[in-house]
Amino acid sequence: MDVLTGPEIDAGLLLLRVLVGVTFALHGFQKLFGWFGGGGLDGTAAWFAALGFGSGLSAAVMAGAGEVAGGLGLAAGLLTPLAAAAMAGTMTTAALVNNADAGFWSVNKGWELNGYLIVIAAAVAVTGPGVYSLDHLLGLHQLAGPVVGGGAVLVGIVGGWLRWTTRDRSGEGG
Repeated sequence: MDVLTGPEIDAGLLLLRVLVGVTFALHGFQKLFGWFGGGGLDGTAAWFAALGFGSGLSAAVMAGAGEVAGGLGLAAGLLTPLAAAAMAGTMTTAALVNNADAGFWSVNKGWELNGYLIVIAAAVAVTGPGVYSLDHLLGLHQLAGPVVGGGAVLVGIVGGWLRWTTRDRSGEGG
């Protein structure tokens, strides 16, 4: 079997980055602006407040901004490790707050989709965004790799876990 190299890999990375990144950013637009049927900042803040994140406003802004910046950064291949870190941090918090108690499978409201998105972000951060990216155009493609890319995603995961663990649990039902 032939191994794909060069343009085929770069085209595949572009397709993956744009599809996942734009979709991820759309979720942020829902949170921040209420677009595409989302709750907007007020609705999202109320939801986060019910989950134990104080007034919910800072959590709503952080989650929405992380989704927009992470998603658009991944789609454009711009500062890819930072975009991947934003995605991983947001999805780590989401998995822990919304889905961890339900187990793995999405059909049971589990963390399956959150996990996939973290792995996609990590894979792109480690492999790099490819030649069809702003990182490549700007000469920043050396930012990718196991140390920088993987390290950035690890920082994002730890940040997401810290955001989850430092929330106010006094309003929770258990």
